[in-house]
Amino acid sequence: MNFKIVTDSSADLRELSDIPFESVPLKIITDEREYVDSSDLDVNGMLADLKKYSGRSHTSCPSSGEYMQAFGDCENIFCITITSNLSGSCNAANVAARAYLEEHPEGKIHVIDSLSTGPENALVIEKLRQLILAGGDFESIKTEISDYNINHTRLIFSLESMRNLANNGRVSPIVAKMAGLLGIRAIGRASDVGTLEMICKSRGPLNTANDILANMIGDGYKGGRVKLHHANNVASAELLKTKILEKFPEAEIDIASAGGLCSFYAEQGGLLVGFEI
Repeated sequence: MNFKIVTDSSADLRELSDIPFESVPLKIITDEREYVDSSDLDVNGMLADLKKYSGRSHTSCPSSGEYMQAFGDCENIFCITITSNLSGSCNAANVAARAYLEEHPEGKIHVIDSLSTGPENALVIEKLRQLILAGGDFESIKTEISDYNINHTRLIFSLESMRNLANNGRVSPIVAKMAGLLGIRAIGRASDVGTLEMICKSRGPLNTANDILANMIGDGYKGGRVKLHHANNVASAELLKTKILEKFPEAEIDIASAGGLCSFYAEQGGLLVGFEI
């Protein structure tokens, strides 16, 4: 069957082998310039610019037209977006899906509100790839991927700053202050309804890695796949990988740089952890 996977750029995936795939970019906008979250974006350069910038900044989700262009004429489409509680991307994808079905009444399309972002979404996309390559039909894949997304993956993050989250209304300024103190990392998770839920605060890289792992285990982690996406902080990602492997030697762990959207909200030093339970 003719399948395609479409996502917005919050998943931090720009290409996928063996399956037609497209990432639709979100944008980071300041009064001075616009950063398009594509493979061409210099994310570290953007972080350096934003660290010096004191004006307004915000993000913009893809339009329904951009999603329609990404869908193309494929017969079977799975589209996964950043949580609808933090962005209008899912709504734009659903508008595009309805328009697509009007033009292609024989086609099938399923929009997945991930209730998450970043590395958790990347896990879901890679699971979709596996199910498609295994030869599943559209409806069986739809059932299985929904179960996987809701019941078998989670997201935990640690942040050294939450200024951009607070400035864009994603967390309260009071909560954001906990990550503004010297050496303090705020640790949180994507909640069951796709909002950001703060868990605890930690001081220093080692304590942070231990606290993240403890919360992963508390959420049901037993050695499944892990994706670590970092905002210019590979040292913390490698440290957490080491701690996970000490406890679960057989764990499959991938480390990657976060893309533009996730780096904007995670800010310099942020770490996002997607994992299977």
